[in-house]
Amino acid sequence: MDRYEGLAHAFVGLADTLVADYDVVELAQQLIDGSMEFLPIAAAGILLGDAWGTLRVLASSSEQTRLLELFQIQANVGPCLQAYRSGTAVLVGDLSAERDLWPGFAERALDYGFHAVCALPMRLRDECIGALNLFSAEAKVLSGANVAVGQALADVATIGILHQRVLTRSELVKQQLQTALNTRVIIEQAKGVLAERGAVDVNESFDLLRAHARMTNQRLVDLARAVVDGAAAEDILHPGTR
Repeated sequence: MDRYEGLAHAFVGLADTLVADYDVVELAQQLIDGSMEFLPIAAAGILLGDAWGTLRVLASSSEQTRLLELFQIQANVGPCLQAYRSGTAVLVGDLSAERDLWPGFAERALDYGFHAVCALPMRLRDECIGALNLFSAEAKVLSGANVAVGQALADVATIGILHQRVLTRSELVKQQLQTALNTRVIIEQAKGVLAERGAVDVNESFDLLRAHARMTNQRLVDLARAVVDGAAAEDILHPGTR
């Protein structure tokens, strides 16, 4: 499958959210996966606004990325916040030369091996619900073509999330977004349980959790809740032994 066929497949996968009862967390992870596969980046993360407009981490490609996104929220500074608030893309090709732009953020990003960043708003018309952060190991601004691909992926995901506003009242959509953010807490807890019991890192524990959810046709949050409740960890870590 070439890049264009792969992109078409990714867009179709994201467009599947335009139906009832979709999983917002899985949608966000599809956006992360598509960004990692089709763009020359080292990591990606998504911040989504909750019912009150406060940004929270919805998905990330690694634990380092999640911690970097959390730092932006706690410090109230960073490219993702800037993209969310301005509704425009934020591109920095060399973080080492822009340390004063976002105090503290650049140092942490460089410590993790990220030298460039591109933050893209998740926006439909005048409404911005979050931002997609793309991190590069090379000190180089993403090309215009790659930025366009990243923004297109983010736009489709945004439309998928906001599509429910066509079908339901705005308040119900806010509740759905809030529920998605709350389920992320359960997923993070499940990752920790699997990492501890299986002696694996948190990135691998999430891959195991997600793969088992797909294999058993379960929603990611339902399986995560079962892990936290102590009912599914062994099946995930040692499949076929029971």
